[in-house]
Amino acid sequence: MIVSLLFIVFVVLMLIGVPVGVALGIGGTIAIVLSNLDTPWYGLLAVPQNFYAGLAKYPLLAIPMFVLVGSIFDRSGVAKRLVDFAIAIVGRGPGMLPLVSIAVAMFLGGISGSGPACAAAVGAVMITAMSRAGYPGSFSASVVAAGAATDILIPPSVAFIIYSVLVPGASVPALFAAGMIPGLLAGFALIIPAVWLSRKYKMGALESHLPRPPFWASLRDASWGLAAPVLILGGMRLGWFTPTEAAVVAVFYGLFVGGFIHRTIKLRDLYTILREAAELSAVIMLVVTLAGIFAWALSTLSVIDPITNAIVNSGLGEWGVLSLLVLLLMTVGMFLDGISIFLIFVPLLMPIANAYGWDPVWFGVVLTLKVALGQFTPPLAVNLMVSCRIARVPMESTVRWVVWLLGSMFLVLVAVLLFPQLALWLPGKLGY
Repeated sequence: MIVSLLFIVFVVLMLIGVPVGVALGIGGTIAIVLSNLDTPWYGLLAVPQNFYAGLAKYPLLAIPMFVLVGSIFDRSGVAKRLVDFAIAIVGRGPGMLPLVSIAVAMFLGGISGSGPACAAAVGAVMITAMSRAGYPGSFSASVVAAGAATDILIPPSVAFIIYSVLVPGASVPALFAAGMIPGLLAGFALIIPAVWLSRKYKMGALESHLPRPPFWASLRDASWGLAAPVLILGGMRLGWFTPTEAAVVAVFYGLFVGGFIHRTIKLRDLYTILREAAELSAVIMLVVTLAGIFAWALSTLSVIDPITNAIVNSGLGEWGVLSLLVLLLMTVGMFLDGISIFLIFVPLLMPIANAYGWDPVWFGVVLTLKVALGQFTPPLAVNLMVSCRIARVPMESTVRWVVWLLGSMFLVLVAVLLFPQLALWLPGKLGY
């Protein structure tokens, strides 16, 4: 009865528009109190304890730092310089600007690890450029949103940090390494339909008439941005700093580049940058902590074990269960953001993964790929919301383009499911 009430309260609150974190916290609190009616004060005291326990985790310190990095590089002008350099390499022509959009978004994934931040940085530059070249705004928004979705796969990744907190057996360095190859494959998979659609519908007819940036000048201007992922990822690999410390290093590097090299960040801009990063970080961390109450309620009410046993003994078999989970998460991903999906479902799914002996690092990559798909799957697609706002187009106008991009990235998900070594080879090679 209490278990049913837990989920009913959560779903009803979500349907009436209550933020997902608040819905998780209220549902969990009611369940905890009702399960301790003989000692209600004990139940109420457990709520703040679990609220604090959900927040007091060292790896979570990296999240506000990487969010801040995204805000800094958004304003530093790095994205525009990377775009000019990419155009100098691939040249002009139908389909080249969409290719550049996805390539630059993939590269920025090695700096900020935040899809919405990347969509804002790349979209601010590329959507205007693509519009000038003759691409429809709905197509440009779709390409930018899809390209930015690779950011949570290509390290560093906020999603992987949260997953590592929820699953102690999966370390952050191992997850970062595991996401590299699937992230690159996802980016390349997106490029194919983006270029094909551009040429099929003769978009970008004006692109060939735009000037091509000089190669060496573009390389010089982009060199500081190109060095950022090398510093962040190389420093972690060489043992100079942990992933959490790497986020702090990235913040100071971004401020140095924006303030002293490109001089696009002034002292007066710091307040706005810090405020934006603090607001977004506060939302993420609040959802994490409130979800901790929900997860503790599930554990206290002994919900997880019966669900695990029912699924494992359902007769579907390992591949049937895996297909069911992918279908479930694809459906949920259309309505919930990635962080919420992790916080709600990972405590429920990990016992199933353990029952079948699935590698927790591989399983984390599979879940993150699904979250990446959800970031540009209507109706609640955080990346698509950002890019549509920049392009000033309604989200429904992007559906005809988004379905092609979703299909191509879904094939990468299928490949990782069929060939786990796509995710596990690099961590094994690096000794994680």
